Amino acid sequence: MNFFKPKFWDKNQISFFSVLLFPITLLIKFLIFFKTALTKTYESSIPIICVGNIYLGGTGKTPLCIEIFSILKNLKLNPAFIRKQYDLFQDEVDMQKSVGPVYLDKKRINAVQQATKNNVNVAILDDGFQDFSIKKSLSIICFNEKQWIGNGLTIPSGPLREDLSSLKKADCVIINGKKNRNIENKIFSKKEKIKIFYSKYEPQNINEFYNKSIIAFAGIGNPENFFDMLVDNKLNIIETIKFPDHHKYSEKELENLSNKTKDNNSILLTTEKDYYRISEKHKKNVKCLKIKVEIENKNEFIEEIKKII
Repeated sequence: MNFFKPKFWDKNQISFFSVLLFPITLLIKFLIFFKTALTKTYESSIPIICVGNIYLGGTGKTPLCIEIFSILKNLKLNPAFIRKQYDLFQDEVDMQKSVGPVYLDKKRINAVQQATKNNVNVAILDDGFQDFSIKKSLSIICFNEKQWIGNGLTIPSGPLREDLSSLKKADCVIINGKKNRNIENKIFSKKEKIKIFYSKYEPQNINEFYNKSIIAFAGIGNPENFFDMLVDNKLNIIETIKFPDHHKYSEKELENLSNKTKDNNSILLTTEKDYYRISEKHKKNVKCLKIKVEIENKNEFIEEIKKII
């Protein structure tokens, strides 16, 4: 599935296209409400840390899950990632498998039960905020400060999977980006005592790419954020190329990208998530920027985790 996010989703005003899609938006809301009302909730014998979002894609769930896994290991626990099985998201699965065990199933409940049988004592539920079939011990919602909630409308009129009022079900919010009091106030208006943390991406291998001409490409939720990070780190970016989120690169596309570098003696640079979608044949021609999530007030965040384990 190739999906480019509509530009009107991130505008600060409601567009003609948003209004045009209102009937479908309302229908989807009704169907979700109906499904939620009929869903029975399963309570696991182990703590469930849910990392989710309400803005569709590009909020940093995957690297945050990996950071939480590291925190749990440092606490001498035996964590695992829990995911719903989607072929489209294999890149995220591969990233997490490089760190620790991943349990996949079409029903997340089954994945949790299998993990429990294998002596996992705390589960990281990746992208499970909208799954009401599992009771969460700690629910964390991710936002990116730049996109925030876009036009504030739900799919397909806007980029939200749920209204902002769904924050009432969350325990913590992590905003990737700069401090923003306006965003904080809007969050507190929905849940007064919710915990808000900020995070940022720290490039781990940026020094490899200084003094080089770079063609950057990405097929992620918000590729502009990746390109901006490269520019902010003073890299020499001569071209940027966007692909749809979770795009599976064809041999022809990778050959075309490689040919571009021959014209100007440049290198290809992409995200770690994209790198997992590149065939072995072409990986030697592509570099990836590795990042780590740094959480401000990390000790306070760890205390929130300790409360449920």
